[in-house]
Amino acid sequence: MTTILLRGLDDLESVAQEVLKHTQNSNIICFKGTMGAGKTTLIRAICEQLGVSDVVTSPTFALVNEYTSIKGNPVYHFDFYRIKNIEEVFDLGYEDYFYNPDALCLIEWPELIENLLPESGVIWVNINVNSNGTRTIVIE
Repeated sequence: MTTILLRGLDDLESVAQEVLKHTQNSNIICFKGTMGAGKTTLIRAICEQLGVSDVVTSPTFALVNEYTSIKGNPVYHFDFYRIKNIEEVFDLGYEDYFYNPDALCLIEWPELIENLLPESGVIWVNINVNSNGTRTIVIE
C-alpha cells in the first residue's frame, strides 16, 4: 500500500507515475472517491503519462471511452456511475475489456460492478478529499 498527499494540480504528474508503477502485474485500475474527488482528472494525468493523444473525458453516458497509448496499446476508461443494473455491463461485453492482457482498464465507480472484477490483479486507488482541499491518494 502506498499513500500520497496530492497538494494540487502540479503534483498530478508524479501521482500518475506512481500509480502506473503498480501496474506491472495488473491491467485494471479502479478509482474510488466521492463525486468531484478528482478521479477523471487523475485518469487524464495517467493517460498523459501513457502518451494518449486523444482528449480524455469521463464516459459517464457512453460507459466506456477507448484511447490508444503511444505504444499502440488500448486504454479503456470506464465510468459506471450511471448504470441502472448489472445487465448493462454484461451487454457492454466487459470480459473483452477486463481480460485483454494488452489493454489497460481505468474504472471509475468500480464499487457498482465489483463482483465482475477479476479476483486478482486489480489495483485500487482511493481518493480522499481533505478539509483543506488536498487529496490523500491510497494505492492498494
